[in-house]
Amino acid sequence: MLSNSEILAAAMRQSAIDSHCSPEDFLKEENIVAVSRPAPLARKYLELPYICNLVSYGNNIVASVSEKLIVPIKEYLDKYPIEHCFETPALYALNDILAPHGAAVKFMAEYFLPDVSQLRPLPCLYETRILTQEDFAPLYRSEWSNALCTDRRHLDVLGIGAYDGGRLIGLAGCSADCGTMWQIGIDVLPEYRRQGIASALTSRLALEILSRGKVPFYCAAWSNIRSVRNAIKSGFRPAWADITARAGGSAPCRSPCHGRRERK
Repeated sequence: MLSNSEILAAAMRQSAIDSHCSPEDFLKEENIVAVSRPAPLARKYLELPYICNLVSYGNNIVASVSEKLIVPIKEYLDKYPIEHCFETPALYALNDILAPHGAAVKFMAEYFLPDVSQLRPLPCLYETRILTQEDFAPLYRSEWSNALCTDRRHLDVLGIGAYDGGRLIGLAGCSADCGTMWQIGIDVLPEYRRQGIASALTSRLALEILSRGKVPFYCAAWSNIRSVRNAIKSGFRPAWADITARAGGSAPCRSPCHGRRERK
């Protein structure tokens, strides 16, 4: 199994591909502004090049921006402490910078990586089964819209379901968002929530992903407290934060996982 340092290094390498910078840039003390470029190996759901994207692993902020925003974004990063750049009122100032370019902050997310010293298969009161792509075909329905992605079915590669008798009551699925990292999404039917099903499925799927030599990652909106609790209970820990602006955007909103809002 990969170590925590190897998992973090893999995530930074992927973030560097997505942000058109070097992995070492995320470890520097000073902020970095890079010009965004298309990248064939970027996470599949990203719309590159970015107008403006901010990423922090806690040391600094790496901004990936269009060339016309290099100077104003550098001034923005220099004006505010790291943590303030990801919250209001600074975000209003960021939107003022973006507005003349027809853009605004659109996505705000916190991403989690597994802590292998804490990750373990958690107990489930119900039968669990490993599912693969051929099992997903009849499951692209609203109740499983966080575990599976209708628009990118070809990326849904692995899942674990919980069953009450023959009825599927919970589903954790992962998408092969890039070559090295698979993102986990989770759904549990309303009447079966608060029984530990979400954490049992999430933790077991994370272990299955690691056993295949890939890095599992988990994403939650900052306001989705239940999802964050599930991540932590499942053995994940906060790794990086991300803000993305898009053309035609409006006020800051949640939606990090590009459609995944985990239901517990």
